[in-house]
Amino acid sequence: MMKTHTLATVTLGMKNLIGLYPGTIYYSVRSWLHDQAANAESPGVAFEIIDMVRANKLGLVVVDGSMAMEGEGPSMGDLVKMDVIIAGTNPLATDMVAASVMGFEPHEVPTFTWANRVGMLPTSLSEIEVRGETLESVRRPFVKPNVIPWTSINQLWGAQEIPA
Repeated sequence: MMKTHTLATVTLGMKNLIGLYPGTIYYSVRSWLHDQAANAESPGVAFEIIDMVRANKLGLVVVDGSMAMEGEGPSMGDLVKMDVIIAGTNPLATDMVAASVMGFEPHEVPTFTWANRVGMLPTSLSEIEVRGETLESVRRPFVKPNVIPWTSINQLWGAQEIPA
C-alpha cells in the first residue's frame, strides 16, 4: 500500500522487504535491528531498507495506490483514494515514481539518498522512463509525516529486557 511513514518518510516497494529479515542474521526481534541501525546513525530505517534491497534480487515491484495513506502513517494516517498502481523492475525507480506521485522530491526520502550513496540507480526522476499516465496527471501532494528517529520510540515499540 502506498503510504507515508513516521520512520521512513514513505513506505512503498522497497520498505516492504523489512518483513523478510532472517532471524539468524538480524535476530527475530525487529526492534534489535532498528537499535543496531540507529547506533550506526541510520536516518529512520534507510540502512535497513537498503540492506535488504541489495541482498534480494527483485523482479517486479508493485505499489498498490488504489487507496493510500497520508500523514502519520503507517497506522495513524488518513486514507486517500488514489486509483493508481505503479509497477516496475527497478525497485528504486519504482519507489521514486510512487513518492513523486505522493508529492515528495527524491531528496526528501532518506532511503533514496542512501541508495544513491551505495551506487544504486537512478539518481533522479529524469532517468526513469514512465509509461501510462503522466506523473502530473496523477500527482496529489500528501500530508507529510512528522519523521522521528527510532531512538525516540524504541522504548514504546521495541522489546525491553525483563528483569530476572
